[in-house]
Amino acid sequence: MKRTVADQFVEVLALAGVKRIYGVVGDSLNALTDSLRRRGDIEWVPMRNEEAAAFAAGAEAHLTGQLAVCAGSCGPGNLHLINGLYDCHRSRAPVLAIAAQIPSVELGTGYFQETHPESLFKECSHYCELVSGPNQMQRTAEIAVRSAVGKGGVAVVVLPGDIAMLKAEDARAPTPESLRASSSQLMPSAAQVEQMAALLNRGGRVTLLCGAGCEGAGAQVVELAKRLQAPVVSALRGKEFVEKDNPHFVGLTGLIGYASGYWAMIDCDVLLMLGTDFPYRQFYPDSADTRIIQVDVRAENIGKRTRVDLGVVGSVSATVQALLPRIETKRDTKHLERALVHYRKTREELDSLGQGTVGRRPIHPPQVARAFDLQAADDAIFTCDVGLPTVWAARYATMKGGRRLVGSFNHGSMASALAQAIGAQKAFPDRQVIAFSGDGGFTMLMGDFIGLVQLGLPIKVVVFNNSSLGFVAMEQQVGGMLDVGTSLQNPNFAALAEAVGIKGLRVEDPGQVDEAVQLALATPGPVLVDAVVSKAELVMPPRITAAMAAGFTLFGIKALLNGRTNEVLELARTNLWR
Repeated sequence: MKRTVADQFVEVLALAGVKRIYGVVGDSLNALTDSLRRRGDIEWVPMRNEEAAAFAAGAEAHLTGQLAVCAGSCGPGNLHLINGLYDCHRSRAPVLAIAAQIPSVELGTGYFQETHPESLFKECSHYCELVSGPNQMQRTAEIAVRSAVGKGGVAVVVLPGDIAMLKAEDARAPTPESLRASSSQLMPSAAQVEQMAALLNRGGRVTLLCGAGCEGAGAQVVELAKRLQAPVVSALRGKEFVEKDNPHFVGLTGLIGYASGYWAMIDCDVLLMLGTDFPYRQFYPDSADTRIIQVDVRAENIGKRTRVDLGVVGSVSATVQALLPRIETKRDTKHLERALVHYRKTREELDSLGQGTVGRRPIHPPQVARAFDLQAADDAIFTCDVGLPTVWAARYATMKGGRRLVGSFNHGSMASALAQAIGAQKAFPDRQVIAFSGDGGFTMLMGDFIGLVQLGLPIKVVVFNNSSLGFVAMEQQVGGMLDVGTSLQNPNFAALAEAVGIKGLRVEDPGQVDEAVQLALATPGPVLVDAVVSKAELVMPPRITAAMAAGFTLFGIKALLNGRTNEVLELARTNLWR
């Protein structure tokens, strides 16, 4: 049998270490899927929606650090990939997307399902090219793999179905070592390291703000904080890398953070930003006396969010390793102790919100999140939908042991949690995977929930069922508006799960939460926990501005004047009694 262009492509993927491809089959992908069938060493993971395939691939890439692959058939098939690919690209997850194309002879004729993926995917990829003949396949595949792996992000190969079936041209195969991720570090100049040390040594009160760039540098960050007597604040994507085993950790900042993290950043003389592009400018120090140092591997990130006194282009691990011998150990612990006392107080307040009273309905969502945190394994992987589920994961999913946290934290897309859980569970079949889903996000890509049975994945899906797009409603209310278009009419999700062959648990009373969580985690196979929670739960940001207070007051007045008294009373009952 002839060796096809698709065979050649799959060979490159295998040499790159690819274990599986997530996608939805289609006629323009037939050559590829048949090649996978004949080889047998790369799994085709059948998804119900290509968007979910891209999210799943992104989660696998994020958790493993290795190349992951998704695919979509021509036209509308690969168009569904685009939202998930935006998320992968913005999170710098190494993902290769295969966008199948219509027959090459029909390109440019307005043929059935014709689109131009090489143009459509440009904004969410480092590399996006059309394969127009067999003599192009090998080099295109290799460049795509190296672009995704080397730059961190998405590469797209557009492959017409007829080209994929042609006889491949002979070419020397690449070595696995030439395709797979390296562990190289970017080292700043010695002069920059000396400048950093000088600023930190004479700087007085120092606070560290840590992001996703701190992956693999957790122990070094702790040692630096110890020498500087500095509290460590994390951006959301840095939480999984700097919270664990860190006695200097004082929480998150930002809209979903909490007060201890916010004030540790505001109340300092020197802010050291390590591997973070934290976007919310209103949460940075605004004092002209605060000096700011930023370390990032991408020069374009330096000074993008706040003024910077010293910008250092380098990997966090390499930079901190070079910096440590030059740091003088500080003796004054007042700044650190004040931040830690504030953090412990804040943590106690948050944990108290995660407790419920039997018979006192509705359930408060923090109780559900905290119950999973307390009972989940130390190497559990949590995924979360955007909005309120992200808040509960950020505040209650403790990153101890080998735990990981995955979400659409840069792109902010709905419906990511279930799909990302699929990628996580495929990559780590022996670990607990827990998806914190919102009712809106869950129903948006609910088709792939059915796929859990077919795929045999024991994912535990928690639906925070508040019959509302809760975070959007809160944003409208804070803006002084009556919430519009945020109500959802939901089914009994537990009954729905049972109907498709998945164990469903309906939880409506605080007294049922702990037992339901225990049962869910102990049950083999997939489980859905339908947690009927309050939609009136307020998420308090670390800083309340006068505009926020005025906006919420205006909402209350409008609600009363429009006959929505029950909503105002429910807000008061839910949030003030505690």
